[in-house]
Amino acid sequence: MSTLAHTMMTAGRPTEAGLPSSGGLDRYSYGETPAVDRVGTPAWDVGETELGRVGRRSASNRGRGLHGQLVQQLGQMIVSGDLGADRPLVPEEIGQRFEVSRTVVRESLRVLEAKGLVSARPNVGTRVRPVSDWNLLDPDIIEWRAFGPQRDDQRRELAELRWTIEPLAARLAAGHGREDVQQRLADMVEIMGHALTQGDALTFSRADTEFHSLLIQLAGNRMLEHLSGIVSAALQVSGSPAISCDRPGESCLSHHAHIVEALAAGDGPAAEAAMRQLLTIQPDVDRVVPAPREH
Repeated sequence: MSTLAHTMMTAGRPTEAGLPSSGGLDRYSYGETPAVDRVGTPAWDVGETELGRVGRRSASNRGRGLHGQLVQQLGQMIVSGDLGADRPLVPEEIGQRFEVSRTVVRESLRVLEAKGLVSARPNVGTRVRPVSDWNLLDPDIIEWRAFGPQRDDQRRELAELRWTIEPLAARLAAGHGREDVQQRLADMVEIMGHALTQGDALTFSRADTEFHSLLIQLAGNRMLEHLSGIVSAALQVSGSPAISCDRPGESCLSHHAHIVEALAAGDGPAAEAAMRQLLTIQPDVDRVVPAPREH
């Protein structure tokens, strides 16, 4: 039995009382799908071992109840390729397989549709969409991709995205003399230094994540600020760099300190250069961008 199925059984099946009539469930109809789509073993019957492994991959939806767990389970199976593109998803079978109500299945599929992972169309039903349709900037999808066959591509793509976003953010941040935020950035560097001395990787990672999120917010560009969650997800998910430096050390720490110094001096070009130096420490970046030129 899968981790999710076991949790659902112990929690008890949600009541079906008060469900709308079948007309209210038209978008995710529980009617029979064409026979050709129902031939063979349902896609999620991939074996208990695999389902259990998938269920343990991520904690992003922990504490969100049955709905959040089903979103996580199905999302991971789609992103990992266990449920391939154009595969039909029959809500009735999902409900039976994971022992959840129609309401839970319906709402979970709506969440996955909003993320671009599935589509629901009249007379066609609900089907898995190709990767080109996914919202790859969604924090959940970033996390799920970290555990699947696209892991290496994701690392490279995130490195390229950060190389584009963060040097610009550092340059812009130098023009916004908010001493409170700059002090907070300095505090993060101090915490990282203490954590490095103590060998506390978790504290180092948390301070590093906050440093980069604050820096993007300090840039004063709302579109860049919207991307701060993506950078945070990139730093936090398992399977991608847990921190901005692949291997934390004195060099990594000094680059963070140089960024803070440049911000305090209002020197945009220096802040940008320091950020590029910091990001270039990552092996993933070395493969896709050249090291900064010496001037």
